[in-house]
Amino acid sequence: MGNERVYNFSAGPSMLPLEVLEQAGSEITNYQGSGMSVMEMSHRSKVFDQIFQDTQAKFRKLFHVPEGYKVLFLQGGASAQFSMAPLNLIGKTGKADYAVTGNFSNIAYKEAKKYGTIQLAASSEDKGHTYIPSQDQLKLDPEASYFYYCANNTIYGTEWQYVPETRGVPIVCDMSSDILSRPVDVSKYGIIFAGAQKNMAPAGLTVVIIKEELAGHELPFTPLMMNYKTMIDKDSMYNTPPCWCIYILGLVLDWLESKGGVEGMERIKHGKAQMLYDVIDSSRLFRCAAEPGSRSDMNVVFRTGDDELDAKFVKESVAAGFTNLKGHRSVGGMRASIYNAMPAEGVEKLCDFIRSFDKNN
Repeated sequence: MGNERVYNFSAGPSMLPLEVLEQAGSEITNYQGSGMSVMEMSHRSKVFDQIFQDTQAKFRKLFHVPEGYKVLFLQGGASAQFSMAPLNLIGKTGKADYAVTGNFSNIAYKEAKKYGTIQLAASSEDKGHTYIPSQDQLKLDPEASYFYYCANNTIYGTEWQYVPETRGVPIVCDMSSDILSRPVDVSKYGIIFAGAQKNMAPAGLTVVIIKEELAGHELPFTPLMMNYKTMIDKDSMYNTPPCWCIYILGLVLDWLESKGGVEGMERIKHGKAQMLYDVIDSSRLFRCAAEPGSRSDMNVVFRTGDDELDAKFVKESVAAGFTNLKGHRSVGGMRASIYNAMPAEGVEKLCDFIRSFDKNN
């Protein structure tokens, strides 16, 4: 394909804004006259410290992080947070509540069981994770140390459209796949964490926003690197942070600001998703997996109901310049991940492709 870029609908790592890649490329051997690449810099150097501080400040501003919360740039992916959250928080009462609405919240639920008594506050497994439980379906323990949920389920294409009311129990939320796509009232949360490789930066960086007062109560055997207090005290620099990813995050945040920030992005991303859902809902061949009201604006999961037709669709889509539309192996069908960096034009072209496939088959 030469220099042609494909429309990459991957669930993650996913596409980055072209302007960001071009800027990073132009600075890759010599960052702003430093004579070296950001990849080669000491994380303790003045030049990198500036990148780090600027990126942290931009993130706080765009995500509206209030006083009393720290923004940490960690490693280990969101999956490391499945252990880090219970290790640091569960000691309060030895109990926690988990809502399981998909693959990743289920893994987090199983992991937390190693460290305390975990109650299943809600599960959408009864309908194959095609919906998000409503507030009145949540079984909440007032003695829980925290309540845990995953905001957007990439595999099943569902997304929480409300913030659970837990009456003072701190909320821990995995926002890996919808962070920076809609405004969030951070003050309603104890901890928000997100792997960067969907809406923020390349894989290797995990952003954690934590209410400072929650740190410092870790279980005695908590590993040094899994202790939020260690990371807060050293401003994410106890060891070498993922420098290159932090730099790219800074560029992505500049790009996001140029789109009107998180508020501007919410309008753009919702428009893209709605267009795609409308085409699927009005087609004769395809149906959407997630129930209306629980549908994700980030991951649109759909299928024909016929495995051979699904395979044909995926095969023809590759020839048409689209990539990664095959659904997750556990659910089959198709999945279009339309994170912030996916241009509207990519979604429009996919809509045209779905319409013509619908007509021809």
